[in-house]
Amino acid sequence: QVLLVESGGGSVQAGGSLRLSCAASRSIFSINVMGWYRQAPGKTRELVAAITSGGSTKYADSVKGRFTISSDSAKNTVYLQMNSLKPEDTAVYYCNADPGGVIEELPGDDWGQGTQVTVSS
Repeated sequence: QVLLVESGGGSVQAGGSLRLSCAASRSIFSINVMGWYRQAPGKTRELVAAITSGGSTKYADSVKGRFTISSDSAKNTVYLQMNSLKPEDTAVYYCNADPGGVIEELPGDDWGQGTQVTVSS
């Protein structure tokens, strides 16, 4: 099991930026895939971005060119840099880990508590 703690959410105006952080309880080298999901009110949870331990990434079409996922192995942390934010990006953002899986099989069983992102127009 991997414990995940998110931070960095908040409120921002459209066009602004936020950076989310997800701190893992163990070395992210030992976690095959980590991802960011989001869930807006009344909608299903959706994959936003994912990164493998080898550095491969995957993005939802709606965030390509605006969001960047990255990792810092020294801090056991995965980041989601969100630029050019839109009101439709408003959601609770969750970190997810799949220690033994592959990127196509996300989500894994380990979830963070979520962090709220609100974008106003």
